[in-house]
Amino acid sequence: MNKEFDCVEMKRKGARILQKKLAGLSLEEELRFWQERNKALKEEQKRLRRRKKRMAKV
Repeated sequence: MNKEFDCVEMKRKGARILQKKLAGLSLEEELRFWQERNKALKEEQKRLRRRKKRMAKV
């Protein structure tokens, strides 16, 4: 059986990318990074909810 998608490998790859982004940041810089990412996530969730509501009306 040949797997097309490996979720464990995807998780590990994401962790490596994140580790590189955070490497060398001070605590304050890392906190600012997470605050910005949290804000971006909440905005994306709102956008998707609005889109879902519009699609439900069609």
